[in-house]
Amino acid sequence: MGRTVAEQLVEMLKAAGIRRIYGVTGDSLNFFNDALRRDGNIDWIHVRHEEVGAYAAMAESVLGGIGCCAGSSGPGHVHLINGLYDAHRWGAPVLALASTITSEDYGTESFQSTDLRMFDGCSYYNEVATTPQQLPRMLQQALQHAWNRKGVGVCAFPGDLMTCNADDDALCADLYRPQPVITPSDPEIQLLAELINSSQDIGIYAGVGCADARSEVIELARLLKAPMAYTLKAKMMLEYDNPYAVGLTGLLGNKAGARAITGGKLLLMLGSDFPWKEFLDSSVNIVQIDNKPERLGRRVALHMGLRGDIGPTLLKLLPLINPKTDAGFLNACQADYAEVEEDLRVHAADSGEENLIKPEFVAAMIDRLADVDAIFTADTGMSTVWAARYLHGTGKRTLMGSFSHGSMANAMPQSIGAALHSPEHQVIAFCGDGGISMLMGDLMTIAQYKLPIKLIVFNNRSLGMVELEMQVAGLPDWQTKMINPDFARVAEACGIRGYSVTNPDKLENILQEALLHNGPALVNVFTNPHVPTLPPHTSVGVMSRYIQSQAKLALGGRMDEVWDAFRTNIKYIRDL
Repeated sequence: MGRTVAEQLVEMLKAAGIRRIYGVTGDSLNFFNDALRRDGNIDWIHVRHEEVGAYAAMAESVLGGIGCCAGSSGPGHVHLINGLYDAHRWGAPVLALASTITSEDYGTESFQSTDLRMFDGCSYYNEVATTPQQLPRMLQQALQHAWNRKGVGVCAFPGDLMTCNADDDALCADLYRPQPVITPSDPEIQLLAELINSSQDIGIYAGVGCADARSEVIELARLLKAPMAYTLKAKMMLEYDNPYAVGLTGLLGNKAGARAITGGKLLLMLGSDFPWKEFLDSSVNIVQIDNKPERLGRRVALHMGLRGDIGPTLLKLLPLINPKTDAGFLNACQADYAEVEEDLRVHAADSGEENLIKPEFVAAMIDRLADVDAIFTADTGMSTVWAARYLHGTGKRTLMGSFSHGSMANAMPQSIGAALHSPEHQVIAFCGDGGISMLMGDLMTIAQYKLPIKLIVFNNRSLGMVELEMQVAGLPDWQTKMINPDFARVAEACGIRGYSVTNPDKLENILQEALLHNGPALVNVFTNPHVPTLPPHTSVGVMSRYIQSQAKLALGGRMDEVWDAFRTNIKYIRDL
């Protein structure tokens, strides 16, 4: 008897280098799961929620390779969606296996049926295989799209297809991994060189597309005497040992990064699809280089838009550049950056008080105590702010989050994928109290697989970023406060070592103990909810609306909150 389609599917996944699949098993996946069990070469990671599985697969992909997750029938598919959107928008190759109702029930509104076109918006490939001849071809296409276009590929199939005999004569191609080199044409390179050579006060804004071009980008900055701002995705790659680095811009950034991209006469945007058009200045001549041409000019009007991989493009450009001698613009940005760094050090030195521990103090301490090659994940919101400002690159560290999609509850799920992909690395998750509450059931996944993840909960008892957004809009914050469980006791109930910290004087010893613990640990830190996180250029209008929001709180009988916020925020006014 020949092999089944399920066995053929397992063989193809192994050949593609997939080592584990994250999912919740169910009836339409059962025969596939049994084929996995009998083969024994691919691990099935039983998560409690499919969204966690999609995020874990995304983390594996970010760290190298193709991540894989699976969902059974309609509810499982719907649960995958948010994590798949995040992976797709990041550019992380992920294969999603979507088993569905039996083929004879198609089109009858059967139990657990949903429209598989729901995956269209978060994938490059989304097709349903209904015959043994289709499955290997469609799986290969899903893998091919995911790897080579850098995003999600969805291969769906009815559960009953898995028991059919495989068609060994069907086309069953390998996963091909071509490595093309894309550069602008020689005339385009020449025009760019002429523009650069005739310009002064040049800034560089470097994105994750510069990941494999660190030395070339730094050499360009050296020749141009150019300050280099960078995106959050590129921070760990470009920040360390870089004399031209001036930090981030945008909502998480600083005045030095803002000056670098708006204060000069020419800006080179390299490998960045920076989404915040409000922080770009169309009065500056902007050149954008990206290997995906559909990204060119969609945030701001460009002087030039070029398609190319950053490393090979710069290798063609650098010999044509005349070195600059005027470092005035660079020096001004570096002076700003020195002030910013000093302000960050001052705030990190302030530990806070009982139940109001300063989050900067926590983040800076973790940065100091963490391994030189640690992998960090950060929840969207305030946790990402503290990670962006206080975690430092070493050339060996990794930081990931929901930096393109902006979802809550990503840090803990991503840490699961990171820990399984890279067991030799320390994995630390910066979790918001809102984020960890949202998918808290998968603490049991961490415990079940004995993953030595360190979960740091920044417990400010609120949806902090949402609260700030309301305040800068002139609104009193409403429905942002949270009554939380004792996260440390919840962790202990799940079989995870749990700690609670209310006294800042005890934080370092507890963090050291948690980081050294040979197993998973959660540290629940009661942080100050009133610490502001304002963007680099805070206008008078923004400050006026913030004051209005505080006045509305006071009139609503919340004067104690207003006073606590004032006591905290007065220390930050000098930074604006």
